[in-house]
Amino acid sequence: MVAPFTFEDLAQAYFDCRRHKRNTNSARHFEMNLEENLLDLHDELLAGTYRPGRSICFVVTRPKHREVWAAEFRDRIVHHLLYNQVGAGIEAKFVVDSCACIPGRGTLYAAERLESKIRSVTQNWSRPAHYLKLDLANFFVTIDKRVLSNQLVRLIDDTWWRRLALQILWHDPRTDYEVRSSPRLFNKVPQHKQLASQPAHLGLPIGNLSSQAFANIYLNDLDQFVKHRLRARHYIRYVDDFLLLHESPQQLNEWREAIEVFLPSLGAKLNPKKTILQPIERGVDFVGHVIKPWRRTTRKRTAKEALRRVAAAPPEEMRTVANSYFGLLRQASHSHQDRAALARVVLGRGKSVSGSLTKTYQ
Repeated sequence: MVAPFTFEDLAQAYFDCRRHKRNTNSARHFEMNLEENLLDLHDELLAGTYRPGRSICFVVTRPKHREVWAAEFRDRIVHHLLYNQVGAGIEAKFVVDSCACIPGRGTLYAAERLESKIRSVTQNWSRPAHYLKLDLANFFVTIDKRVLSNQLVRLIDDTWWRRLALQILWHDPRTDYEVRSSPRLFNKVPQHKQLASQPAHLGLPIGNLSSQAFANIYLNDLDQFVKHRLRARHYIRYVDDFLLLHESPQQLNEWREAIEVFLPSLGAKLNPKKTILQPIERGVDFVGHVIKPWRRTTRKRTAKEALRRVAAAPPEEMRTVANSYFGLLRQASHSHQDRAALARVVLGRGKSVSGSLTKTYQ
């Protein structure tokens, strides 16, 4: 049998993985004996003896309290290996309006594409139109692995990679994990949003590349339904938030009803509290941007959070945090006012700012 991947493929997955996880204890421990650990992982995968290890469970508090289940560093390498080998082939079958966790299709892509769709449906802001914004209820913890398993079987032709994908999918992190947050923080996560409260066939752990990729695969059927069955021309989705545009609010309501009928086939349902049907001219809030006639600005909450984070950042981290937010704010077409406010905070902390208000220096 020809090996499904090379050692170089595994090494590339390692480099991809460490790009954002180099300072974690799990990563440092793995890198202490890097070559030996990569060789062991390589041999385990080829021999079929690979088993996922212990996860770390903790709670993030912003923008709201949420459980995170972080896989061991070596398991993250396997997630990247799988994605590197089969991700592009699967994503080629997605609609172009599917965003998030796809190279080149981040928040800026989603915001600019939505703005283009709005200009199209309103004929460059010359006629009224409406938008319907929908959100799935308790998305990650209610993903049905049985449905997703069938989707993976359908989309991954190679037997070896399909088997690995299913192993990762069906691994239950609750069988072996380490808690890194206090019980007080866990109590602030609503029970219906806790993975531990779900049966074994429901829920993906938030915090892994595999979960993000699997979520896109899971909702590809929704994308195909909206685009090809409902024939909704102006549609876009970012994870579990999606929007439809049309001149007629009655048409949008008909589509909403059709989507409500379709979603149970995936084991999903809409969150009625986050369903919005409004005229586009009032402004469309999506992926951190607010799109109004002739301008796209950063969501006020995001801009305020940028000021708070930079003001509170430790001195040794302030430059990195500030430049990250300068980059985020620049994504909006009209961001000068927000960048000026951020620059004032940076200057107040004794750092210099470029004349274009795009970055800070030492």
